[in-house]
Amino acid sequence: MTVRAAMGLPVVGMVGGGQLSRMTHQAAIALGLSLRVLADASHDSAALVARGVDLGEHTSLADLTAFAERCEVVTFDHEHVPNDLVQALEQAGHTVLPGSAALRHAQDKLVMRERLAGLGVPVPAFTPVATLRDVQGFAGHVGWPLVLKAATGGYDGKGVWVVRDAAEAEAVLASGVRLLAEEHVPLQRELAALVARSPGGQGAAWPVVETVQQDGICVEVVSPAPGLDEDLAVQAQELALRLADELDVVGVLAVELFQTADGLLVNELAMRPHNSGHWTLDGALTSQFEQHLRAVLDYPMGSTAQRAPWVVMANVLGGEGDPDLDRRLHMLFGRDPGLKVHLYGKDVRPGRKVGHVTALGDDLAETRRRAVEGAAHLRDGRWTHHAQR
Repeated sequence: MTVRAAMGLPVVGMVGGGQLSRMTHQAAIALGLSLRVLADASHDSAALVARGVDLGEHTSLADLTAFAERCEVVTFDHEHVPNDLVQALEQAGHTVLPGSAALRHAQDKLVMRERLAGLGVPVPAFTPVATLRDVQGFAGHVGWPLVLKAATGGYDGKGVWVVRDAAEAEAVLASGVRLLAEEHVPLQRELAALVARSPGGQGAAWPVVETVQQDGICVEVVSPAPGLDEDLAVQAQELALRLADELDVVGVLAVELFQTADGLLVNELAMRPHNSGHWTLDGALTSQFEQHLRAVLDYPMGSTAQRAPWVVMANVLGGEGDPDLDRRLHMLFGRDPGLKVHLYGKDVRPGRKVGHVTALGDDLAETRRRAVEGAAHLRDGRWTHHAQR
């Protein structure tokens, strides 16, 4: 289906009105493209800034169909659209990228684990579990503690439980959620390999980054990952590009990795722009958001080179009380004019991601300090925070 707007350029539709759509909209403006957004509400992050906004439910085939008819290609800022509805759009002749077959591996952790294991990709030991006997049998092989994960849904630490014994496991099982169990991996740190792939198979990879987690939430991203062996970095990039090809992903693919003493394990997949790639907005020649648009439209990929030796992104999490962000922005920009700030237009709630701060520099410790302190100041108005290492 051909749907064109200004200058004869295609209309791209993104399902979901969150910050990923908002930042993709920014990239679309520079390219002259028209990005339509299917948002749940008019106050959603992207709906506040995009001109072409449809209000509707991502779980409604009628809303999705009406939206798709106004777009040349449909893509996503989250994985929560039911796969059967994505298939229905494809069967009706709409171009949906990534497609339903690829998306299943980002929507269902058990499907993903089984497919990757079948491809010989290193993953944590895992098994589906439905009863306490299942969990205890698995624990007999891998030991306690172990990890229980909701097979579908879950993000930012939600839907993941570290259980230390049968009693804790039984409490999780009582929720009735479809689960899989995984070994509790003795990891050294978490990494992410971000790549993009076009329908024609062209691929591009950004530097492998380190992601710092607190309570299941990514709070900091460092590019490139400090001290990462060059051969291991290349291995991670090649693995991500291979998975994009094997799973037929079109667009951005984020491969979350555990670095262990024995090598790399794949933790999660995301088939959309990803928090681990927000640093690319200011720190790479081509951002993940522009690259995602290039990919779904089958344009040639842009350069993924970094703009500085070190780029650090720190998430701004909502704090307690009145944020008074206007005053804090004044102070932050006065203190460090080189910082780049992206706020998402979201209601501020404790622990919620409401923006991010990016610093570029030649010295790793100083660059991390600037980013972390900047984000912390926007959260609580203080300057007492320091980089973690």
